[in-house]
Amino acid sequence: MVELETRELEYFLAVADELHFGRAAIRLSIAQPALSKAIRRIETRLGVPLFIRSSRHVALTPAGQALQEHGRHALNAVSAAVRNARHAGDPHAHLRLVLKPGGDAGLLSGILAEYSHQPDARRVDILFSGPADRTEILHDGRADVGLLYVPFDDLDGLAHETLHTEDRVVIVPAGHRLAGRSSVRMSDLEGETLPRWKGVPGGDGTGPEVADVTQLLHMITVSRMIGVLPRSLVEPLPAGLVGVPVTDTPPSRLVLAWNEHDHRPLVASFVAAALRLRRHRTRSAIDTPEAPPGSDDERLVPEEPR
Repeated sequence: MVELETRELEYFLAVADELHFGRAAIRLSIAQPALSKAIRRIETRLGVPLFIRSSRHVALTPAGQALQEHGRHALNAVSAAVRNARHAGDPHAHLRLVLKPGGDAGLLSGILAEYSHQPDARRVDILFSGPADRTEILHDGRADVGLLYVPFDDLDGLAHETLHTEDRVVIVPAGHRLAGRSSVRMSDLEGETLPRWKGVPGGDGTGPEVADVTQLLHMITVSRMIGVLPRSLVEPLPAGLVGVPVTDTPPSRLVLAWNEHDHRPLVASFVAAALRLRRHRTRSAIDTPEAPPGSDDERLVPEEPR
């Protein structure tokens, strides 16, 4: 069995990323001859060339491409194992929660209050992420739990509980052709410019790339595009923007997620607090009578255009 040390994988991946031994050596803070010698040792041990070298060019061989892909996963897994072991062994470790800015559907303060009543409650560190990296942060151990949106976030390898379900709305400028509609279908959006989310491959967007909801709303305000999002991510809307329900998209779910192999009391206690809050909210919704005509609640609902 051929074995590589994690340091050797780090050396290889640095050269594979840079495709330049000099830049890789600077990145690793080692001498270039030592790095070249280390790569040759790896190739000898594996029995295959990893790089095509010339005086002006460095490229990966098919074997090098395979090792780059799988080696990075292996190195990330080792880093996650070390990080999780240290965190699990620290009796004073904080609980780390990852979410996108504003991505809690208004539930986070209630969850934190409920959790604070637990006898084993720890301090909660909140980490904010971009559009696409929350699941990665959970998998590699940088966070213990996360608030994710389904179907947008990948739940593979994660245990999860649904906390909130809501519809999706299309956000348009107030003067847009759809702004006066009581609802729309996705077919009504044909020909419109939708965003491309930074770090998210695929998708139907053809417009400028955006990194977060704040950037998206600004681009909609200046009529560069429109966007379809879970309702809670955009309400209350800034002045000059309108949200119209989209009737033929599946509902969006806000879920609390954690690594499916993580059975630590630290995580279980937080999950239990979130589920208690969910039960309280469900009972309150059942027990609250329908608002009588003319009540304040009714006046908050806009009339449909005639």
